[in-house]
Amino acid sequence: MEKNYFLPAEWHPQSCIQLTWPHADTDWAYMLDEVEDCFLKLATEIATRQPLLLVAPEFPEILKDAPFRHHIHFVKCPTNDTWARDHGFITLLDEKQKPVLLDFCFNGWGMKFAACKDNLINTRLYEKNILNGTYVNCRNFILEGGSIESDGEGTLLTTAPCLLAPNRNDTLSRTDIENYLKERFNLRQILWLEDGYLAGDDTDSHVDTLARLCPDHTIVYVQCTDPTDEHYEALHRMEKQLESFRTLDGAPYRLLPLPMASPAYADGERLPATYANFLIMNEAVLYPTYNDPEKDAEAARVLADAFPEREIVGIDCRALIKQHGSLHCVTMQYPAGVFASAD
Repeated sequence: MEKNYFLPAEWHPQSCIQLTWPHADTDWAYMLDEVEDCFLKLATEIATRQPLLLVAPEFPEILKDAPFRHHIHFVKCPTNDTWARDHGFITLLDEKQKPVLLDFCFNGWGMKFAACKDNLINTRLYEKNILNGTYVNCRNFILEGGSIESDGEGTLLTTAPCLLAPNRNDTLSRTDIENYLKERFNLRQILWLEDGYLAGDDTDSHVDTLARLCPDHTIVYVQCTDPTDEHYEALHRMEKQLESFRTLDGAPYRLLPLPMASPAYADGERLPATYANFLIMNEAVLYPTYNDPEKDAEAARVLADAFPEREIVGIDCRALIKQHGSLHCVTMQYPAGVFASAD
């Protein structure tokens, strides 16, 4: 590929959002009604603002009479699970804003879970001719969308615990992986977070659970201020490293701390509740809430500071964290020009 392309930031103008819907043959079976209620709220907030690309083996009954039905483009497709952020295309744009669709291998976060059907979703979508762009097969490299953050200007933010995990690309060194990412995404620098984790997280510390790039050289991140919390030391080290990061112009980033979500548990296990797992849309930011009015409101205030021109909308994601993910994890945005049905 010629180096006339870039990896757009999430706040780049979008054409649609993808949801991969839960069903009875997924790990959601035991709580399907509960999680479908969460997905319905999420679909409502998305589809009343911009087109929704819906992937599932069958069209969900719960959506058949939805007033925003005409904003949903449904693709019938076998699926293992619902984590569109990690099995979806990662999209580049060339200098003329034409899309390049990168299809990386998804192996269930290091072969922890079955992913054979999810790993074929991109191919099926492309064959349906609903996505504009040049298809590029990147399946010789394992990469999940939740593990990387781009500012659209040549900087990538990621975590070493995930990208260097032996259950991903174990034959490659850190230098190999950095060189690959710089070449593939036409990057100028990679910011590696060495610390930071959430109990109950299956992803080996995806960056979208910890720290997010935002406009105007801003980073929003999870801050833990309770020394008795098990996350305190690692998140404190992460915060110090964020303070050391510099933009391509050599300036420090504007850092905005999000509150640490109150501990949530299921069957005695702590769940990875995080306010960093928000979705940036064209005119809104959808963020997860956890029935904690004080902290939910504090997170909204921080996000309003980072995105003053967007509406900040909370969605109760207590259902999602029971399967160890949250709002950003189940969505994937596509830049303007990708979704053929939106043109």
